[in-house]
Amino acid sequence: MKRLQSVDTLRGLTIIAMILVNNPGTWSFVYPPLLHAKWHGLTPTDLIFPFFLFIVGISIALAYKNKNANKATYKKIIVRSLKLVGLGLFINIFTPNFPFFEELQTIRIPGVLQRIGIVFFVSSILFLNLTIKSIISVIIFVLIGYFLFTGFIHLPNGELPSFDNNLNNWSNYTDYKILGKHMWRSTFDPEGLLSTIPSIITCLLGIVAGKILTYKNNYKKEHLLLFYAIILFTLGYTWSIWYPINKTIWTGSFVLVTAGWASFALSITYYINDIKNITLSKKLIYVSKNAITIYFLSMVIAKTFYLIKVNDNESIHSWLFNILFNHHIQITELASLLYALSVVSFYLLLSYILFKKNIFFKV
Repeated sequence: MKRLQSVDTLRGLTIIAMILVNNPGTWSFVYPPLLHAKWHGLTPTDLIFPFFLFIVGISIALAYKNKNANKATYKKIIVRSLKLVGLGLFINIFTPNFPFFEELQTIRIPGVLQRIGIVFFVSSILFLNLTIKSIISVIIFVLIGYFLFTGFIHLPNGELPSFDNNLNNWSNYTDYKILGKHMWRSTFDPEGLLSTIPSIITCLLGIVAGKILTYKNNYKKEHLLLFYAIILFTLGYTWSIWYPINKTIWTGSFVLVTAGWASFALSITYYINDIKNITLSKKLIYVSKNAITIYFLSMVIAKTFYLIKVNDNESIHSWLFNILFNHHIQITELASLLYALSVVSFYLLLSYILFKKNIFFKV
């Protein structure tokens, strides 16, 4: 089976979106669609991380479909998972200032790459040992179980958990008790421990989509992906009436709805790239070839730019934003967006250079 350009395109688009929303000129002035929902709800930005986990599932289904569940395969999975977790921890620990590492007593432990590593590990193991029917059973069991546990089991303080705030729920309670000071915020972490469980289901839903992509008939794949998206939309949006769409808790409705959007987006890229063979999105494919590397570099460089001072009042980031954009554009939100787009352009160029020189970093 030839490599599917649609998957590479969607992965590249997702990484570019990650870089775009992570690098505004100033966080004080950002267009609302480029921010996460404050609590319940769904913005375009909220789609980005579940899209990537969905694509991880697709990649697992395609890469491991002929692999045996043996020692060599497990070793590769473990090594790759540990690399992802290690890179994520490095981002959290790294600082360009002496002594080059953050204080370990308060360093954040969770993170995007850490979650990807854990999700990849668990999902790969399940894929190697279960049939698709069994995986669907796991999806149903975990989503219902997570809903019942986080919604109806009393907290240790005797209160019934609530989905309506970031304090009185099992996800944040678990993170606070286990991680303590090692969280993104004192009250919650968007990549926390308990919410990683339903994020694995996002990846498993991607595996189901990957299974669809193994069929021979192109138009059948296209129609099934659309049908799959409709099923996920229907279930997710209906469930959201009682179970709010929430990224931080990673609720079941969030899982289903975002997977629906991912399947719908995949059906579009599949039609454009693999059926009609339209190659206008090749630059996104360049990014896809070094996806994790580009994301990792973007995070490290951004952190460096925020922490190194040009003068007493400005970091490199603020200085570049003010000199290149903010002093010349009256609308600060637009200036902030243009800065983010310039960062995206830089990584597109870097991806292109690496691709042309056949430099690919395997993680």
